Amino acid sequence: MDFYLIIIIALAVLATADLVVGVSNDAVNFLNSAIGSKAINFKTVMIIASLGVAAGAIFSSGLMEVARKGIFNPELFYFDEIMVIFMAVMLTDILLLDFFNTLGLPTSTTVSIVFELLGAAVAISLVKIYWGNADASLYEFINVSKASQIIFGILLSVFIAFTVGAVVQYISRLILTFHYKDNPKWMGAIFGGIAMTAITYFILAKGIKGTPFADNTYSFLGGISLKEYVATQSNNVIGFSLLLWTSLSMLGVYLLRTDIYKTIIIVGTFSLALAFAGNDLVNFIGVPIAAWQSYEAWQASGAAAELFNMAFLSDKVATPTVLLVVAGLIMVVTLWFSTKAQEVLKTSIDLSRQERTQERFEANTFSRGLVRAFVGSVRGIEAITTRAIKDRIKARFAPKKSQRYANPEDAPAFDNVRASINLTVAAVLISIATSYKLPLSTTYVTFMVAMGTSLADRAWGADSAVYRVAGVLNVIGGWFLTALTAFTACGIVAVIIFTGKLPALIGMFVLTIGVLWNNFRKHKVSVKESKRERDLKMMANSSVQSIILESAKDVSKVINKCNDIYLGAINSLAKQSIEDLRTSKKEVSRLGKEIDKLRNELFYFIQDIEDENVNSSHFYINLISKLEDMAQSLDYITKASFKHVSNNHRQLKYSQIKELKETQLDLDALFSDIRFAFDLKDFASIATILPKKEEMFANIDAKINQQVQRTRSKEEKSPKNTTLFFSLMIETKDLIVATINLIEHYRLNYNPNIAPIKLGDTQKDK
Repeated sequence: MDFYLIIIIALAVLATADLVVGVSNDAVNFLNSAIGSKAINFKTVMIIASLGVAAGAIFSSGLMEVARKGIFNPELFYFDEIMVIFMAVMLTDILLLDFFNTLGLPTSTTVSIVFELLGAAVAISLVKIYWGNADASLYEFINVSKASQIIFGILLSVFIAFTVGAVVQYISRLILTFHYKDNPKWMGAIFGGIAMTAITYFILAKGIKGTPFADNTYSFLGGISLKEYVATQSNNVIGFSLLLWTSLSMLGVYLLRTDIYKTIIIVGTFSLALAFAGNDLVNFIGVPIAAWQSYEAWQASGAAAELFNMAFLSDKVATPTVLLVVAGLIMVVTLWFSTKAQEVLKTSIDLSRQERTQERFEANTFSRGLVRAFVGSVRGIEAITTRAIKDRIKARFAPKKSQRYANPEDAPAFDNVRASINLTVAAVLISIATSYKLPLSTTYVTFMVAMGTSLADRAWGADSAVYRVAGVLNVIGGWFLTALTAFTACGIVAVIIFTGKLPALIGMFVLTIGVLWNNFRKHKVSVKESKRERDLKMMANSSVQSIILESAKDVSKVINKCNDIYLGAINSLAKQSIEDLRTSKKEVSRLGKEIDKLRNELFYFIQDIEDENVNSSHFYINLISKLEDMAQSLDYITKASFKHVSNNHRQLKYSQIKELKETQLDLDALFSDIRFAFDLKDFASIATILPKKEEMFANIDAKINQQVQRTRSKEEKSPKNTTLFFSLMIETKDLIVATINLIEHYRLNYNPNIAPIKLGDTQKDK
């Protein structure tokens, strides 16, 4: 089979995969605000976004200029070279975007495709120059001005979007406050008119510029095209839209009782999805389309592949509508079923969440420095601000009393005002960039606007700022990594395929499939793990007696988990199985994270607790402390065992393993009795379990003495084995102490004569 026909077939397969991984990452651009605010239910959000994506893809003219001539000068390349460039771009793009999706980090598909084209073109150009097959310099091969614009656009979009988002949100919140539903209706109507005008202009300037009817001339526009009218008569478009939408908003809020903020979110989500599909489609299918058209032109010419010049790529060639329809359908299906898209969304939403969240990123020196500098600046401004002004501003930013949700995940990350600002500001900035032909990234703009509005809304408080800033810095760092990795990796892949021909192509294709499959498998396990029910959950606002009874089942699960972890560690140590010990470490880590979540939820539990149930907080505080002690002991046992096996130290002697197994069986018997008591909620029987502590201590001390004798008699020759054995035995005693303290905590606080009080009950403890 023809080598270049194989490339075309491979590119067709890769185009589908690139649509999937691309949409999975870019979905954050238009879903973030609607899903984060929970203004409308998830299914409705997805339907609106799907309609926008489908419309944008179908009505796009499909002029793939970036892929054809935006980065390099095609007249200086031949068919055999250009096909290698296109193949390298698609292989690299899929791997790069899938990598970011797996990490759950948003990145720019525009930047990735541009720098991949740049990297491959530079690499092939250098090969041509090195082999003496080109008279031109590297500067002539590459469209340097376009590449410079892209880099400038990255830097510009990050800082401008963040700053504008913060300023607009701050002013809007000062005017509307968090109690925006209590404001006069005309305020919402005017806000709606301004927001809808911005979104309308965005649709006209950005969303339809690639559609077939954008270049058509219309008599009612004075005989000029719609695109030209929007570009030259922007003041008229904005003025008319403002009048129209403000009037309709007034009508809606006064007569129809419309929620104007929800309307803005719906229209904004649709418009961003429309613009994404209409204009960013080139990032996913532009390269395969250009390759297919190049292949057709080459076959028709009858020339040799290394002699057929690619100058025709400079001409405008529209993509067949059927391909746009297929691409749109793939994008819509991906939108509904991609779990990686949900992970990317979660990162963006968690970083902008107004209230409680499990911080995903760790603070670093840079984030601490930025927060410290910002706090210092704010204090400087406050020092010259009168108390009256400060009090007024504080009152405007006073948040509403948060509604308590049984599942914290059901709570909105931010309110409808912030969601509306996110969509509106992003639409305005992208519209302005489009009118000035600045290559701002949609992803960068929408993400940084959301971060700016979060800062202005005081979502980044003293308890979360360093973590949120660290998260934003991680994402921004990933964007620059995208450009560098795309350029370097694609250049290397292009040289490998160009020099290795078919064997190299097959090898790279198989490698790509293997990496994608491995990432898919790991992500599937990760998703399954994240959906596992927590063994530990904070109970509702209840009395101590209610919590004791309701948490008994959870404690029984934790005891069972501890038993499994200890058993797994001892058995794995006996078998010298590094993989099994790694699994035990993961289980301990998961238990530790659950305890961390319990501790993080404690503040909100105490804050919302009713006066008659205040003793519940003391019970929870002590419970968390005892669970932490158990987790720390297990963590030490698994890590010490893992380190011993990982460092290839001598296997423990039979006598040592036998004694560890005997200790494990004693611990299993203790845990079994505890589970039985807690499953039956027979807390009185705990008194019969407590004496086992001394009996187990005596057995462990006897085993420690035996190891001392083995060491003194020179029977034991490994200091590492001796150290590990002593460490495991001592830490097992600590685990027993923590476990006994836990069950005694339940025994001391349980009173069968007091009726439990649950949330909503009016009866009090007597």
